[in-house]
Amino acid sequence: MGELIRAITSDGSAVGYAIDSTDISNAACAVHKPSAVGAAALGRLLAAASMMGSALKADGSVTLRLDGGGPAGILIAVSDTGGNVRGYIENPSVELPLNAAGKLDVGGAVGRQGMLTVVKDLCMKENYSGQVPIVSGEIAEDLTEYFARSEQIPTVCALGVLVDRDLSVKASGGYIVQLLPYADPSATDRLERNIKSIEPVSAMLAGGLRPLDILRKVLDGFEVELIDTRNVRYRCTCSRERVAAALGSLARAELENMLQKDGGAQAQCHFCGKEYRFSGEDLRLMIERKIARKKQ
Repeated sequence: MGELIRAITSDGSAVGYAIDSTDISNAACAVHKPSAVGAAALGRLLAAASMMGSALKADGSVTLRLDGGGPAGILIAVSDTGGNVRGYIENPSVELPLNAAGKLDVGGAVGRQGMLTVVKDLCMKENYSGQVPIVSGEIAEDLTEYFARSEQIPTVCALGVLVDRDLSVKASGGYIVQLLPYADPSATDRLERNIKSIEPVSAMLAGGLRPLDILRKVLDGFEVELIDTRNVRYRCTCSRERVAAALGSLARAELENMLQKDGGAQAQCHFCGKEYRFSGEDLRLMIERKIARKKQ
């Protein structure tokens, strides 16, 4: 279980989110069994999605999709409004040398020749979708660019994952701080000074700081008012009914081909690895429903 907090400065200059997503990252690793750099990339994206999901003002979800052309392939993280999140990495076993700074090369794994896509499903007729070119592949910088270009919100974002030698996640989390309209111009300078003086977020978490402690360091010099604290989890929403609905949406010819070739169907959830099996009789019923609807 992770801890996510939301807070605001008493002068209305900024709103902030911070998360300890260590347990979430370890749950994701148990599903996807990634390399160290794969764990770092997926862990960062999950932390970001959880914070962004908690910022939604209505029921729905946020989906972050990274397609940077790197060897890790496509990465996806989806969060509900409670901050509960699930994720996927196309090539979890990606291996790369450390970068020039001696750290895991998340940017190299993600790639820098593609797009970051953010989709907000607010349970309305149409989803909101924003897309920006990937800046560094390090994820935090790419999200900062997204907020600046797609939502025109001055934003500071930091994400970090500390992977242990046994490939477990020792610390994972991040923070997002956004300046609000009519913020005092000096707030930007103060925030920038604070960011330069504090440790990386993974080091602060590994040192025992909790999300509120971290946010108070980021917002040093401001009076921070806690809005709420949430327990967040790695949670998949797949079900047999949803998979059956997806199968049932296939063309009749596709279902008939599955029935003839395999005598049934099998599907695996990308987010949790759970397998769903459908018998030949299940497929026959789907085909019969399609025929019946066509006759109506």
